[in-house]
Amino acid sequence: MADDEDKKIKSNEEKDTPDKKENTEDKPKKLKKVRKMRPKTEAPKKEEKEKKEEPVRKEEMVKDKIKDKVETKEKEKPSEKEEAKKPKKKVVKKKVQTEKEEAIKPKKKVVKKKVQTKEEEEIKKKLEKKKEKVEKEEVEEEGEVTEEEEEEEEKAEGEEGEEEEIEIVEEEEEYKVKIKPELTKELKQKLKIRNQIKKKTPHFRRQEWFRYHRLGTAWRRPRGLHSKMRTHKGYRQNVVSIGFGAPKDTRYLHPSGFQEVMVYNVGDLEKIDPKIQAARVGHSVGTRKRIEIEDAAEEKGIRVLNPRRF
Repeated sequence: MADDEDKKIKSNEEKDTPDKKENTEDKPKKLKKVRKMRPKTEAPKKEEKEKKEEPVRKEEMVKDKIKDKVETKEKEKPSEKEEAKKPKKKVVKKKVQTEKEEAIKPKKKVVKKKVQTKEEEEIKKKLEKKKEKVEKEEVEEEGEVTEEEEEEEEKAEGEEGEEEEIEIVEEEEEYKVKIKPELTKELKQKLKIRNQIKKKTPHFRRQEWFRYHRLGTAWRRPRGLHSKMRTHKGYRQNVVSIGFGAPKDTRYLHPSGFQEVMVYNVGDLEKIDPKIQAARVGHSVGTRKRIEIEDAAEEKGIRVLNPRRF
């Protein structure tokens, strides 16, 4: 029964309260706050007095700096006594020459000094001695010569005669022009090309020549299955190939252009054509036979590529 009474009371209270919608309409609306931007305040302007005082202060600062500089210079300056002791430097003004003046001036002649040889010096000495003799003869004509002077002259003449006998004249060997081959224009051009190619070609050495001393540097083709040099890897040395070759006509020719022919006796010189071929004496030939070969080659006009200086 009590529960029923409570429900009735609540229902009556609800009737008395207005609706929620009505309550919202009666309430005042909330306004959004809008921030008002403050007006920019201008910086306080300087007064006219301060503006006038600023340039005056700057002028005073500049004057103070100038005074300080002048005082330091006066301190650094030496005294009058010290200045008197110091030597004065001469001021030399350089004359600026115009192009016309340079053209008018005569050019200096360059005189080359001649180098006197031994023969020229000897001739000069003889001429001086002859002049001395002529002067003495003139003196004799004017007055008599004493016995002492005659003895001195005889001794001098005796010494000159001895010197002439002792002097040995060494004849210098004349330079002999080497014999050259008779080549065509085409072959001469190919020889020039070969010289240019040889300047660029590297030294071909066998594989691992630097590792084992017993191998030597003589060229051998690499044959290893895993050889990097055989497969032309970039980080290995170059291998002999056709790209490094010279023109075919210039193969096996001496740099002078001659074809080399080995000679072991005088009879072998008869096979040689002196216009195209040259002789190369064998290593096993002795000195006696070598001299005979070289003498015979000179008579026939054949060039020896490896002459020996005796």
